Amino acid sequence: MAWTIALTIIFIVISLGLTVVILLQEGKQAGLGGTISGAAETYWGKNKGRSMEGKLEKATKIMVVLFFVLSIVLNMDFIKW
Repeated sequence: MAWTIALTIIFIVISLGLTVVILLQEGKQAGLGGTISGAAETYWGKNKGRSMEGKLEKATKIMVVLFFVLSIVLNMDFIKW
């Protein structure tokens, strides 16, 4: 019972964090600015993992995996200690 409550609290925190991380990301549409600054795009594309956007994408991937794993674990009902 205590494990279920703890996992549920962690699940809620991950859900809120995932929402915030997704909302902080920039859109993928380049628009007019993307066609004008093509040279800058290649430089930032190479260093994307070090930029804030790259870190947000990594955090999103990790949180999505945790979200799905916890949702499956919480629905299996095998943790009834």
